[in-house]
Amino acid sequence: MPRFSVIVPAYKVQAYLQESLDSVLTQSCTDLELIAVDDASPDGCGAIIDEYASRDPRVTAVHLAHNLGLGPARNAGLARATGDYLLFLDGDDTLAPGALQAIADRLKDTGSPDILVYDYARTFWTGEVVRNRLAHRLCEDGPASFRLADRPSLLGMLMVVWNKAYRREYVEREGLSFPTGLYEDTPWTYPALLAAESVAVLDRVCVYYRQRRTGSIMSTTSRAHLDVFDQYERVFGFLATRPELERWRPALHRRMAQHFCAVYADPRRLPRASRAEFFTRASVLLRRHRAAGSPPRSLSRTDRIRHALMRLGVRRTYRTLSVLRAAALAAGGAAGSLGRGLRESALRLHYRVQRLLPLWPELAVFSAYWHGGYACNPAAIEAKLRELAPRMRTAWICDPRHAATLPPQTALLRPGSAAYWTALARATYLTTNVNFDRSLVKRPGQVLLQTQHGTPLKRVGLDLQDRPAATPTTDFAGLLRGADQWDYLLSANRHSTLVWERAVPSSYTTLEYGYPRNDAFHRATQQEVVELRERLGIPAGSTAILYAPTHRDYRRSRPEHLDFERVLRDLGPRFTLLVRRHLTYAESPDTAGAAAPELRHPRLIDVSAHPSVEELCLASDALVTDYSSLMFDYAALDRPMVIHADDWEAYEAARGTYFDLRSCPPGAIARTEDELVDIFATGHWRGSRSAQLRAAFRARFCTHDDGLAAERVVRRVFLGQPSLVPPVVPLHERRPAPAAPSAGAAGGPAGGSPAATGPTLAPLTTPGLWP
Repeated sequence: MPRFSVIVPAYKVQAYLQESLDSVLTQSCTDLELIAVDDASPDGCGAIIDEYASRDPRVTAVHLAHNLGLGPARNAGLARATGDYLLFLDGDDTLAPGALQAIADRLKDTGSPDILVYDYARTFWTGEVVRNRLAHRLCEDGPASFRLADRPSLLGMLMVVWNKAYRREYVEREGLSFPTGLYEDTPWTYPALLAAESVAVLDRVCVYYRQRRTGSIMSTTSRAHLDVFDQYERVFGFLATRPELERWRPALHRRMAQHFCAVYADPRRLPRASRAEFFTRASVLLRRHRAAGSPPRSLSRTDRIRHALMRLGVRRTYRTLSVLRAAALAAGGAAGSLGRGLRESALRLHYRVQRLLPLWPELAVFSAYWHGGYACNPAAIEAKLRELAPRMRTAWICDPRHAATLPPQTALLRPGSAAYWTALARATYLTTNVNFDRSLVKRPGQVLLQTQHGTPLKRVGLDLQDRPAATPTTDFAGLLRGADQWDYLLSANRHSTLVWERAVPSSYTTLEYGYPRNDAFHRATQQEVVELRERLGIPAGSTAILYAPTHRDYRRSRPEHLDFERVLRDLGPRFTLLVRRHLTYAESPDTAGAAAPELRHPRLIDVSAHPSVEELCLASDALVTDYSSLMFDYAALDRPMVIHADDWEAYEAARGTYFDLRSCPPGAIARTEDELVDIFATGHWRGSRSAQLRAAFRARFCTHDDGLAAERVVRRVFLGQPSLVPPVVPLHERRPAPAAPSAGAAGGPAGGSPAATGPTLAPLTTPGLWP
């Protein structure tokens, strides 16, 4: 049997579960079994657990038919445990590196006690790590093991199950199990500690306790918090069956009073209509289980008063004292708010007035790329909305110089104008792929859809907190305040879902529907592709390579990774380069298709200012990029890609990535300009190995890009028709837009295998080509 059974229940923690499971399986002590329990979680927890179980025999997957709660989920894990010691870990927390070995060593040194208590640290979304402030109570001086009576201060620590290791024989002998409801740790941990014949401590942080911004049970407003009374009834019921433990009643009563006061004081937990009931029931329990004698002097005067008022049931006095204390703290803030209000501009005043008026149920406002033109996911959704709901009025926030990109039916909103503030105040639907004005005050009834604008390869959100060179702002709190206004977050695939839920945690609903901007890849005809190429000036029969690199966080100036003249000279007249600089570096926003001063070659076309990157993808025969998220979209076209990764180490060091692209690229990899030229000159860019890599990449990241993403969004968000959301078309049934006829003339159709007369593929071990 294994030394340890680690039980991990999981419910709606898909963004954190992999990290939690990895923290167990990568421990230096490998003598363990991991029992992961899917508590009928509606997200991806079950699939994640199954994936781990399929690749590691130490993992046992347990799936509950219905959501039962944390206690029953732990019981399901207990029933399958075979280890000497039981450890519990919540699905969003992690074991510290080396924790199991430290626990194993301490258990050996202390003679295999019934319980080993170890330390934890809270980890906040800000990146801050704070060790338990009562860590000094885990001092290892004195006897190796003891009874609780020898160190009663342990009873004052956080009464949770996951900071202790339990000898399984002891748990079975005592018949310990978890009840249903919230605060299920309470009737487990108190009896376990009180009845233990031997207890030991480990003065080491073994668990990182994640403090989530949203989604935590303890920060959710619900009547379920009244479960705390049933849990303490169970504790005192246990005490009644063990007369020898009656001396612990005063300490337990004091801990119960502290717990009740903490729950009542937290404005996030109790619904307003339940607060009076909570106070009354707390008063009843405190009187019922009160021990004789005066409160100990270790309690502060404030705590003694609070406990006494709650026990006596004088809620009005208790509330008055709380209000007076809160009012004193808020006095300074009110004065500051008044001062800021007096400085508000006339437009802000106009906005406040508009917010008092009714919403317009048939107005939808869109924006993209910081007041840019009609583009990306919002544009595709706006077009589909007008198609499926002609009654809807739509408006687009953009700088007037982009007005020509808007459809005739879509109203222009100039940023900062009175019409702009009116629309933000009264539109029912708000959609963007970046962020709205920080002064936006989202009203009840308004629906805010965040579409994002790419699948994240590079780190985003809170994952940039330790990458100061990679983010223009350190206002992560502001970022999260904006996210708190999102009702829906659009995701292209499961990878994106997991990244966004962890990197920008909030209470939004994730719609894993695919990217609407990629719908065009499944609608366009070959004739439309030909017309696009003609408008761009691509010579007939030429192989068009779209070169679209991303920006570099570690550089201020625009990097030049390719000598375009040299590349075109070496490739010859069969190839044309479409160069699209990143938005950060684009210099000529008003001259779509015109060449920048340094781009003076007949087969070199600067498309940096072209309003639609989707059109550029359709017009091209292949994509060359580095770390741009465009690769994930282009994969939906099923056309060849080449990754030009000439500075991966520097990019990874500055920005950080979620996976090593070199290990799973969508095509051949070039580490130098010479390798890039060789890949195209020899035909590797569209050979069989390239097709294999692209197929694997497409299967992983294009799960929902089937041409119906916009319709899914419109029916779910704008029309309230979840039952009519189109199902996903299987990958093998999709037919992306074909490339132009005779494109890829240098040896066969783009995306296929080279012609029989073409060059022979290099071996898979050729440096610089394949992972």
